[in-house]
Amino acid sequence: MSGIWARYNKLLDAQPLFTKAFTSLIGFTAGDVLAQNFIGEKDDSYDVMRTLRLGSFGFLLHGTTGHYFYGFLDGKLPGTKPITVASKVAIDQFFWNPIFGCMFFGFLNFTEGKSFGDLQKKLETDLKTAVMGSWAVWIPAHTVNFAFVPPAQRLLYINTIQIGYNVFLSFLGNKKVEEVEEVKKVE
Repeated sequence: MSGIWARYNKLLDAQPLFTKAFTSLIGFTAGDVLAQNFIGEKDDSYDVMRTLRLGSFGFLLHGTTGHYFYGFLDGKLPGTKPITVASKVAIDQFFWNPIFGCMFFGFLNFTEGKSFGDLQKKLETDLKTAVMGSWAVWIPAHTVNFAFVPPAQRLLYINTIQIGYNVFLSFLGNKKVEEVEEVKKVE
């Protein structure tokens, strides 16, 4: 196991952006595989394209933007004093989190060939749920992250937790908006 860790750190030093993007690909792919196999209707067949969309989001957007965002945050707010950690968590959750949610739903909308109107409906319906759901996981997780995890390891730590959180994101990202509208009409 120490050999894998050493290899990972060597790749992280040599190619940090690619390494972080690749770990995000794994995290988002694993989260969707879990979501499709354990959450949702048992009659639904496995959607390979859905997994490819989620994995590609992890590789193209989550890993890359996370690399730059957390690097920027660590550069502007260095250290692990409680006020610094609290500031980083607040910036992450109240600034970055809604932007991330828009990127996530936007990427899925675009790769599914849906319209801008569909994206607007999705954001109106599910962005608040995604942001508030994030708070339950990421406020405590990032408190640990910013206080104890070395900056170079942040995205690996995030991706480890992200696998479980991605089950929620995968479900929410692939939930049809019409289902929500039908429930509102019944009420």
